[in-house]
Amino acid sequence: MAEAVLIIEHLVKRFGGLTATNDLSLTVEKGEVHAVIGPNGAGKTTLIAQLSGLLEPDSGRILFNGQDVTGLPAHQRSALGLARSFQVTSIFLNFTAEDNVALAVQAHAGHSFRFFRSAREEPALREPARKALARVGLEHRAQVVAADLSHGEQRQLEIAMALATNPTVLLLDEPMAGMGAEESARMIEVLRGFKGSHTLLLIEHDMDAVFALADRITVLVYGQAIATGTPHEIRKNAEVIRAYLGDEA
Repeated sequence: MAEAVLIIEHLVKRFGGLTATNDLSLTVEKGEVHAVIGPNGAGKTTLIAQLSGLLEPDSGRILFNGQDVTGLPAHQRSALGLARSFQVTSIFLNFTAEDNVALAVQAHAGHSFRFFRSAREEPALREPARKALARVGLEHRAQVVAADLSHGEQRQLEIAMALATNPTVLLLDEPMAGMGAEESARMIEVLRGFKGSHTLLLIEHDMDAVFALADRITVLVYGQAIATGTPHEIRKNAEVIRAYLGDEA
C-alpha cells in the first residue's frame, strides 16, 4: 500500500457567497505526480494556496507527513518540505539565474538578504544553487540575468528556486502557463526527471502535459472533486468528459 505524504480532509474555503473549495478530500501518495485539473473557476489555485499556507481554510484539515499543518504559515510549511511555484513567475529579474537560486537557499536557511553581496561566493549558497540549476537544465545559463532568460527558462528557474529549499513535495501552479510547444516539451522532460525523487502536486491546463506526467489525476468542478484516477480512468470517465475534457478525451 502506498504511503500518503499529503492528506486533505473535508477542506472548505468561501469568499462571501462563493464556495471555492467545497468539502474537498484527496490524498497524494509519496513519489507520485498527482495532477489537479478542472475548468476556470474550479478552485485549483485556491486549493494550492491553502496547501502552501497563503490562504487559511474555513474548515477541514491538511496533513503533511502525518503532521497537521492546517494552521501553520507558509514559511513553516516550507521548512517542513512543502515548496510552491506560482502561476506568475516570482523571480528577481535584475539578478542572475544563479543569484536567484542562491537567494532561495539563503532564505530557506533563515539568513538576511542584507548580507547577500558579501556572500556571493559563499560555497554553502553557490553549490546548492548550481545543483538546482542543473536539475532543471539551466546550468549553462547560470550567469545570465533573469530578465534575459526566455519565458520558459524563467519558469525553469522558478522551479530550481523551489528545489533549492530541499522539498519533499513540490506544489506546481501551472508551470506551462504561457509557453509554446517547444518550451512545454522541455518543461515536461524537466518534471519527468523528478519522478521517484520528489512528490509533485501539479495544477495544469495543458492536457498533453498532464497525461504525459501524472500517475493520478483529480478533477475539480466548482470546488468539488468529481473524480480521481489514473490518466486512463480519467479519459474514460463520462462525468469528467461532460464537465471538462470533452473532445480532449
